[in-house]
Amino acid sequence: MNTIHLHQLLPQVFAERTDIRSDIWNRDITLQRGKLYLVEAQSGTGKTSLCSYLYGQRSDYQGQITFDDTDIRTLTPSRWDHLRQHSLAILFQEMRLFPELTALENVQIKNRLTHFKTQEQIEEMFCRLHIHDKLNTPAAIMSLGQQQRVALIRAFCQPFHFLLADEPISHLDEDNAQLMAQLILSEARAQSAALILTSIGKHPNLPYDNHLRL
Repeated sequence: MNTIHLHQLLPQVFAERTDIRSDIWNRDITLQRGKLYLVEAQSGTGKTSLCSYLYGQRSDYQGQITFDDTDIRTLTPSRWDHLRQHSLAILFQEMRLFPELTALENVQIKNRLTHFKTQEQIEEMFCRLHIHDKLNTPAAIMSLGQQQRVALIRAFCQPFHFLLADEPISHLDEDNAQLMAQLILSEARAQSAALILTSIGKHPNLPYDNHLRL
């Protein structure tokens, strides 16, 4: 997948509003593989909704989203499964880890489906993000910042053309945020992938190609 095109996209909940000033809503824009996009927004302007639309979790929008030349409303469940295994990776704002599983088990549960990373590569990412000592710690007793880093590693256990990252450093201090930024950039570059990163103010320091306001 090389392009995502948004044609006059607008959440249905905003349909009656006439005061929307956005670089995304009610616009025609194309997101290209290999580019880094920062989407900045105020709370309540549809940031997480945008990620949900692109990941196929919600369809309560007006307008059209196409992957390459295909309207995503026409995609079958099996096609979505394929896209989520090979083209679309996501870091959810709420992480969605299994609390009873350890940090490593949360990552392995995905990697056993994809076989994309070796155990050595997974542990290297834990080291790079300074949570190698948390490998066998249940997610339920990890800090939110630690959970955020585990969720990122899990997102990288698959091939992808586009990575959706919804407020990926909201619980991190500056030093750990920079470590995460470096890993995001290296993984995206390794796959010639695009990054679509959302923020309500705090975002990684990356060489963004486009800065969009929601």
